This record gives sequence, C-alpha cells and structure tokens, in this order.
Amino acid sequence: MKRILLLTFILGIYLNVHAQFGMGGASKASVSGRISITVLDSVSKKPIDYATISLLKVKDNKSVNGGVTDEKGKLILQNVAPDAYKLMIGFMGYKTKTILVTTTPAKPDFNLGTVVISSTENNLTDVQITGTKAIIENKIDRMVYNAEADGTNAGGDATDVMRKVPMLSVDPTGNIQLRGGAVRVLINGKPSGTMASSVADALKMIPAEQIKTVEVITSPSAKYDAEGSGGIINIITKKSNAQGVSGSVNAAAGTRQNNGSFNLTAKTGRLSVNTSLGTNLAYAQKSQTEFITNTTYLNGTTNNISQSGFSKWSRNGYNGSVGLDYDFNAYNNLSTTAKFNSFSNGGPSETSYLINNVGASNIGDMDMAFRNLDWNVDYRKTSKKEGEEFSISAQLSSGRTPTSFSNLLTSAAFPSGLQTNSNNTAKNNEYTFQTDYIYPFNKKTTLEVGAKAILRDIQSEFDNTAQDFEYNQNVGAAYGVISFDLTKKLKFKGGIRAEYTQIDFNTQTSGVQKNDYLNLFPSAIISQNLKGGATLKLSYNRRVQRPSQTYLNPFRNESDQFNVMQGNPQLSPELSDNLELGYNTFIKGSIINASVFYRRTSDVIENSISPITENGVNKTLTSYINVGTAPVYGFNVFASYNPKPKWTLMTNFSGNTYSVTNNTTNVNTGTFFNFNWFVRSAYGFGKGYNFELFNVITSKRRTYQGVTDPFYIYGASIKKEIFKKKGSIGLGTLNPFTKNLHIKTINNAVNQTGTIYQSQNIYYPLRNYTLNFSYTFGKLKFTEKKKIKNDDIKQDQQQQGGGMGGVQQ
Repeated sequence: MKRILLLTFILGIYLNVHAQFGMGGASKASVSGRISITVLDSVSKKPIDYATISLLKVKDNKSVNGGVTDEKGKLILQNVAPDAYKLMIGFMGYKTKTILVTTTPAKPDFNLGTVVISSTENNLTDVQITGTKAIIENKIDRMVYNAEADGTNAGGDATDVMRKVPMLSVDPTGNIQLRGGAVRVLINGKPSGTMASSVADALKMIPAEQIKTVEVITSPSAKYDAEGSGGIINIITKKSNAQGVSGSVNAAAGTRQNNGSFNLTAKTGRLSVNTSLGTNLAYAQKSQTEFITNTTYLNGTTNNISQSGFSKWSRNGYNGSVGLDYDFNAYNNLSTTAKFNSFSNGGPSETSYLINNVGASNIGDMDMAFRNLDWNVDYRKTSKKEGEEFSISAQLSSGRTPTSFSNLLTSAAFPSGLQTNSNNTAKNNEYTFQTDYIYPFNKKTTLEVGAKAILRDIQSEFDNTAQDFEYNQNVGAAYGVISFDLTKKLKFKGGIRAEYTQIDFNTQTSGVQKNDYLNLFPSAIISQNLKGGATLKLSYNRRVQRPSQTYLNPFRNESDQFNVMQGNPQLSPELSDNLELGYNTFIKGSIINASVFYRRTSDVIENSISPITENGVNKTLTSYINVGTAPVYGFNVFASYNPKPKWTLMTNFSGNTYSVTNNTTNVNTGTFFNFNWFVRSAYGFGKGYNFELFNVITSKRRTYQGVTDPFYIYGASIKKEIFKKKGSIGLGTLNPFTKNLHIKTINNAVNQTGTIYQSQNIYYPLRNYTLNFSYTFGKLKFTEKKKIKNDDIKQDQQQQGGGMGGVQQ
C-alpha cells in the first residue's frame, strides 16, 4: 500500500510538471514584469521595514500579489502581468496609502521609486520608527522573531530569548518544546557540537545580545534533514556585511549573571572577515531541592527515602568565531567559519537523608564541561539564469564533554564516611558532506535536488574501562523538491527525501551490535493567497528523531548515589507524521496567525524511573525508554496590534493534547491538555525612550510517568537611545517579586520489581536585575550565508545533574 501511495505521489508531481513545462506542445509565451517600491516614514525619512504591500486589480479588486518590505524599506513584486492595478501600502500605526499603477506588454516593469507614508496620529513629530518595528514576521513555512528589536532580552541568554518566541514553551531548566513536540536547534542554519550534548546548557552559553532573529520552522520541506517532530529552531546571530569596518559591543551586569559580546567585520572589495566573542558568567547561587522516594517491592517490603539540601553551582561560558568570505566574481563564492565554545557548570552540594527513618548526610561536588569546535567550508556557484544555484559544503564538529563527581556519605553504617568518585569523558566527532542544486525552469517552477552524508562517532571513556562505549552512526540521504503554481493564487511545493542509517555500537560487556534501516520522508505544502494579503496553507511532512549522545551514553551519573542517571544505547528513533492547516491575515493594522495541527509519533522517547537494588542498597534509576505511540492534536494563535503608533500589544497562545499508549502493555495515560501563553506590551515615549513588559504562563506538563506543575515568568525593561541612536542604555528585571521559582514534579512508575513514587521540589533562583549597554559602529547590514544543516538528532534538553547537584543556575 505504501509503495502505491508513493508512486501516486511521484506521478502526481510528474503530471503537474509536465503541464507546467508544456511538454505536450508549444504554448504562447506570456509577458510579465515587476513593480519596485521603497517605503519611507514621512517625517524621519527613514525606511520602514515589514510594511505590507498588496497589489489588486482595478477591474475586480482582487489581490494578485504582495509582500513585505525589507530593512531598507524596499520590495520588488515579481511576475506581474500587464494590467491596471491598485497598490496598497499598509503598516501598523500608519495611514494606508493607495497608488494606481498600470503596466503594458511594451513596458512590463514599473519603478515607483520612493513613497512616504504618514502616521495616523495628528502629532507626527514624535514618531519613532524603532518603537513600531515588527517583532514578528510571518513567512510561508516559518515565523521569525526579531530578538534584537525586543528590549527585554538585554542581560539574558538564549534561554530567556526562547521564552518569548511564539509556539515555543521553555521550562525553568531550559527544556524546549515546539507545539508539544521535540525540536532541533540550529545556529546560523547549522548544528553545533555543543547542542549534541545538551540543548539547555548550550543555550545558556549564548548571550541574548548576540542573537539577531529566531526562525521557527513548522513545515520544513524534504530539502531539510528529517528533524524533530515539532520542527526546527534556527538562531541567527548578528553579523555585518558592509564595506569598511563595522561592529557592535554589548555588556550587561546583573544580580544573577553578567553578559558580554563583541562583533567585528572588516570588508574590502571581495573579501570579508567576521569575528565575534561572547561570554556568560553566572554567580554561584543556592538552589534548594527536596526529594521523597517511596518504593514498594513485589515481596511486600518498602523503602522510603526523603532528602533535602542545596547545590551552589556557578556557570561560565565563552564562545568565539572567525569567518572569511570571498567572492571570486559575481557567480562564485567561497566562505569558511570556525566557532569555538567552552562551558563549565558545577559546584558543591550538601544533602541530608532520612532512609527508612535512619539519618545520613552527604557532601558532594560536581563538575561538567563542554568544549566544542565547529568548522565549515562552503562553495556556492550561481549563473546568469536567475535563481539557479549549485553549492557544496563540508563541516567538521568535534566536541569533548568531561564529567566528574565525588561524594562523601556519612551514616551510622559509615561513621567515618564512604568516599565515591567517578570520571567520564564523552567525545563526539561528526563529519558532514553536502551538495545542493536549484534549477528554475521558469519563474513559476523550480526544482531542487541534493545529497548528503553524515558520519558520527560517539565515544565514552570511563575510569573503569569495562564501561567504555563507542557508537557509530552513518547517514546517507538524497532528496528532490519541486515547486510550481497550480493557479495564479494557488502554489504547491512538494518532495521526498530518502535516508539510509547505519548504526553499530560496542560496549565492553555486550560486544558489537548493529542496526540499519531505510526511511522515506515525503513532504508537501499547498498555499492559497486570499484577499487583502491573507494566506491559507495546508502542509504534510514525515520526520525522524534519532537519539543523541546524552540519550545513548551508558555513563552512570551517581552524583546523587540514591538517584542514578544513565543513557540507553538500545533506543529506537522517533518517527512522526505531521499535518497542519494555517491561516495568516492583516486586519486594520493587526497581524493574526492561526494554525491547527495533528501529529502522530511512534517510539516516543521519554525519561523513565525504576527501582533498583545494588549491593544491598535500594536506589532509583532514571534512564530513557521508547514509551509508545502519541497522537497529538493542537493549535496556535498569534496576534499583534498597535492601539497607537508607538504602542504594540502582542500575544501568542498555543495548546496541544498529550496522550501516550504503550505498545507492549497497551496502557494509556489518558488525554491531557498542555498550553503556553505569552503576552507582551511595548511603548515608545519619544526622545529615544522605550518601555516593555512581558509575561509567560505555562500549564502543567505531562509525561508517561508523571506531571510537572505550572509556572509563570514575567519581566520588564526600559531603554534610552544614546549617541545619535548608535547606542543604548537600559534597565531590566526578571521575576522582581519572586526570588525563587518553585518547580514541582511527581512521578509514579510500575515495573517487574515493584512500584515507585517520587516527588521532587526545586527552588530555582531566577530573580534578576540588569543594567545593560550597547553600541554599534560602522554601517551594519545583517546577512546570512547558506550553511550545512544537520537537523535529524533528538537532543537532550534536560539537566544532567542528578540529586542535590543537579540544579543549574
């Protein structure tokens, strides 16, 4: 049946291409042109980016084309047939302007030049363009959050930025989900070796001031690697591509952490050199923790452990990069970038135990570090044929993750203390080779093809060599994507991707084991342009998520010897089928984006707790398992509105069901509803002053074995532009009225050994006050180069501490 559906899919594409190319006979060539415009503010004469342009036919008032202006206020409408049109210019807080435009077969192109629009307010002298810059941009396959335009981000890290991105939910420890599904995080369109170990830790390494935008891609085509069930998050960092020397300096001093970043670009002629430095230094703060673990074994015996204590961890992160970009001529470009990340997290902890009413205490120390180098080389060739492009890329990622811990347990059985120590060094080397080709048959039809190879080698070395572990994963992929117009308003983009995965892993105790499999991943998007610039989109895609280093590494983290954590090299990949219906429109200065979706994921990977007994000591083991199949129904609504030109209100509400059925036991969790609600208000007072407020509310989060209580995060900032708008100084705060964020998680599990109940309370120090400063010099023009993207790995987004030492600042 699957083969029949696949053949039908391919045949459908072929027939449409056949019709588009006119292979059955000659067709009369149609003349089309383009309309160009630059939109400026009528008072400041500065460009207005994200202004909405709609092109309507005069005779029937139907919308036939449209778009939004770029950072220079420019837009070019392509494929415009000769006719009489009304061109409408709209932007939140500005009067809508209409211009009559007529094109003919003899003169199909029309350049409107510079057009100014005025504010809806009577007093136009106080209009500040920076106060009305759009925070959110909607595209056909993604939503873009302009982080650099959000003043509340100053002084934070990438985790703080993620909390404000529509459709994302982030818990206090850094776990990220996209509409309730797993997510793949890229930086400038490519993976980082740091992400292969822990997304939560990697995000804490990136100062918020280094982030330009965050792209949320929910409907990736077959051109992308088969990524997480939720989609892709692509973090774009700041970079300049201007002639001469330009850059920026950012610094933030706070009560919880300090940030600093520096970006510099020097460009002359065809050669460009980019470099950046960043640091994130968090003070050591006490995080209180409480655990209660009650276990009932099948023989009727019980084991009850209660523990309370604190960890005092500090966090230091540094990152740097250098890049070269050279244009041989107008059609050939070579670029290379090297990026280094270094991150350390850990510190002392103290814990008091009550084990079956017998007291004990433990003094521990935990240290985790991440050191990664990412180096890529990219060659790109274009031609005189507009849109044609060939590229070839190579990337090396090399990471080291040393972990060490020590414990001194004192009890009646060990009055002089029992000392335990352990060390582990995890190594992750990844080699990627990729080539892509884009060929536009005409202005309406484009073919994309490509191939890719990823070679991964994961090693885990212990003090005890009997536990050493090596995991090799090789992925070969090829894809084809075609896009064309079904009608003037109806567009289609579809394709298929084939991936062959070869896995072998070796443990000293079990020997070599292998697992090879082939998967096909179809994707399709149909979009319909509606009146007034509205868009309706229907999409389908199939994706995979392979477990990453942390999920697989069998290293036993015994920083809390009664709560052991360990990876599982036997995990199977997750497979997901996704169906989405989305709608986007502009209504009287408001932006509304709404979508509903269905996702079915098999072999869902989640944490699992189970009781174990070792050397007569009862413990709890936390690992990862494939819990079963999860059908998910969900929706997302985003809205932005300007009551006044200098006042922006924005909100995003996303919700989804949670239900998992175990394929072995046929046990179902029941159906629960999860949601995430974000609200933001920003106001520009004039004279360079801007004030912002935000609030994030997250509901209870369910898993196969437990639930985490809801929480909320809120903050505010005020910023003043200085040095003729080249710099700014500001104050910000996060959770000013709540010192600690209380996180409560309860798990219940039943297995062949017995039943276990575990309650965990963490009091996470989150309150922060920040003084921040930024300054830019030179003429900045941000651009992103095409890079390799490895988006197929399911990454751990959880703390890898454990027990009292497992809370990060």
